[in-house]
Amino acid sequence: MLLPLPAFDILAQMDYSFIGGFMASVQIIIIAVLTLGIGFLAYFIIKSVAAPKKIEGIQKLIKQGRYTQAARLAKSILAKDPRDFMAHFYLGRAYLADNKSELALMEYKTVDQTAIFDTQLPEAQFRKELANLYMRFHQTDEALKQFLLLTKLDPRDAENYYSAGLIYDQQNHPEAALGFYQKAIQFNKRHTKAHAAMGLILFHSKQFADAKKEIDLAISLSPETYSNYYYLGKILKGNKDYGAAVKAFEKAFRDPEYRQRALIERGTCFMLGESYDNAAGDFDRAINSGKNADARETLFARYFLAACYEKQRKIEKSIEQWKLIYAKDHAFKDVAAKLTEYQDLQANDSMKEYLTCGGDDFKKLCSKTALVGFNMSSQQADLIQDNCQLIATEKSSDDWRNVRKQLTLMWFFRSTDPLEDSVVRQMLDKAKDLNCTKSILLSSSGFTHPAQSFAENRPIELVTKDRLEAALSKAGA
Repeated sequence: MLLPLPAFDILAQMDYSFIGGFMASVQIIIIAVLTLGIGFLAYFIIKSVAAPKKIEGIQKLIKQGRYTQAARLAKSILAKDPRDFMAHFYLGRAYLADNKSELALMEYKTVDQTAIFDTQLPEAQFRKELANLYMRFHQTDEALKQFLLLTKLDPRDAENYYSAGLIYDQQNHPEAALGFYQKAIQFNKRHTKAHAAMGLILFHSKQFADAKKEIDLAISLSPETYSNYYYLGKILKGNKDYGAAVKAFEKAFRDPEYRQRALIERGTCFMLGESYDNAAGDFDRAINSGKNADARETLFARYFLAACYEKQRKIEKSIEQWKLIYAKDHAFKDVAAKLTEYQDLQANDSMKEYLTCGGDDFKKLCSKTALVGFNMSSQQADLIQDNCQLIATEKSSDDWRNVRKQLTLMWFFRSTDPLEDSVVRQMLDKAKDLNCTKSILLSSSGFTHPAQSFAENRPIELVTKDRLEAALSKAGA
């Protein structure tokens, strides 16, 4: 429909200047938005280019051995973006290179929770490093989780199966360990450590032929893998072939990872052969070769060293070792009981002399104690291992009479454990052989309940620690 002519006149006379102003405002807004967008885009482009350069800078500093500067640069990145997992990863790397393993583990744990694994950060590589850190801090359960994941990520890597098997072995799960060792051998038939470890499990399960076969195979595959001789030594020691075991452990010394354990094992071979000086020397070297004073191996070395000193009647030195162990682990074996047993040693001079003196001095002390404390006159005194045997007669006022006196057998024991009924039985048999009508068994550590029950209604008297102490004090020991 056409407008009437007057309408055209009205439109023609209107002012269109406001439209021009509006269009100019729109252009300004569009330009501002575009500028802002370009600014944000430039910021993110610069950031995306700069971030990798900073990460590369951390890597470069680590390679140069400038670990403190590398850590500082990583922290500056994390101050702006705490979730930057690559910065956490290389901060951990810097700590690890700087021997700050505990801090490294904290960073790696953060990476494990936040990382997106790709070619820049391969998952398998990261998990191996994390597993090794867990092992360093004896967090074996966490390490095992990582190795089990690695068997899925890289199922043809024999080392992952071996590491998982080793942890199961340490946790006393031999069947699981054996399965993983077999898997390791499946993917690497020349994996000598897996063959050797499997041989030891087979030995403990009394499959002796198969065990020897695995160990011999491991050594033949790699004679210079000295850890294999450690396992050979364990098998020989289990067979009580201590001389051959000692030689095998000596070869294992050449492997730094196994040196401490091999020293401990050789020391126990010497102990079993009652060569306590040689044993103590090995245990002392094992303690000094340990990198971590809290490690179980170091604590075991101290424990066995204390046992050597105890056998040599060097009780004060034993107590020193037990105290060092107790400071690290209150629940380590029977250390707390040992310290309790000997806690009054320093104050009780008579018991101290009884427990520590040796040779002729010990025989003289026992003879004097028998006379003063039990009215028994020693006719013959002999040392039997660490104990003393007396054949005595009762001291009485009618000594001048030519009367055949009845003999009494007396055993003075310095055992650290309560005496079992087997000792009571042995003494009664010995008394019968020697024509002794009575027996007196004295112990510095007491008697088990079966021993006390067996002694009832039999010609034997059991003298406990308290009575022995009283007799020693009366004798002026």
